[in-house]
Amino acid sequence: MRIVCVEPIGISQAQSEEFKSQYAAMGHEFVWYGDRKEDAATLTERMRDADVVIISNIRLPREVLSACPKLKMLSVAFTGIDHIDTDYCREHSICVCNASGYATVAVAELAIGLMLDVYRKMTELDAATRHEGTRNNFLGRELRGKTVGIVGTGAIGCQTALLLKALGCRVQVWSRSQRPLIQENGIPYVDLDTLMRTSDIISLHVPLTPETHHLISADKLALCKPSAVLINTARGNVVDMDALAKALNEGKLAGAGIDVFEKEPPLATNHPLLQAPNCVVVPHVGYATREAFDIRIGIVNDNVKAWLAGKPVNVKI
Repeated sequence: MRIVCVEPIGISQAQSEEFKSQYAAMGHEFVWYGDRKEDAATLTERMRDADVVIISNIRLPREVLSACPKLKMLSVAFTGIDHIDTDYCREHSICVCNASGYATVAVAELAIGLMLDVYRKMTELDAATRHEGTRNNFLGRELRGKTVGIVGTGAIGCQTALLLKALGCRVQVWSRSQRPLIQENGIPYVDLDTLMRTSDIISLHVPLTPETHHLISADKLALCKPSAVLINTARGNVVDMDALAKALNEGKLAGAGIDVFEKEPPLATNHPLLQAPNCVVVPHVGYATREAFDIRIGIVNDNVKAWLAGKPVNVKI
């Protein structure tokens, strides 16, 4: 089998040589590319003769997949797989495995960091301080005592909820299914409208599916308190971005912290959130910590080995 890692995914040159030796001992070829290229032509060239491909969040459309007749397995170094043409994979029996769980703590911590930044305006005040500015009578807000609504209680939603509870927040959650971990910690499940109406901070942790596309719509945002803050470290299209920008511009929402967008950054300079007040934006970095990348490398490698052994794990398709 020819196993191709089409991008670095945090693997060092030395690690790539180790993997090459490991797979060679198993009778397989391992090829690693130390640079990230997202254009279809380069991806096609790198993947053309591959039986197995390791890839993270680079878009993988039908035009690329159809040029890879030998492809049998994708080990996705990411949690979501909405950047991949999954219909093509199903049609051609390509096994797709993800790396769910590698960035649970990393994303939860960033969500809380965004809450703190919006409440304390650290990014804004850093810029002011560098230009001879002062506090200028600014008063921030504390997380302690705030009602935080968690939308989605998968692994990241649960981790975020527990961290916030430890910080003294009143946490409530909404999800399509209930988790014993949440119930055991005395955190109540409420309906989504109630969560939107009563939360000081709303933090999104749902996957992007047809059901969750624009789940946070103009109508849902209209339910929020004017003092509420929205945090999104899930997927960009879970939120109607135009409606969010409008709510911020009209003072119907106090702030937002956004890590994910309709497409991967760089953003167009006229993106509506870039002109919205009290909106902290970062270029999809929730998953990007050294610790998370080390965990991810192990998961994607184990996924390939399990598939080669005929016992695939973390199978999404």
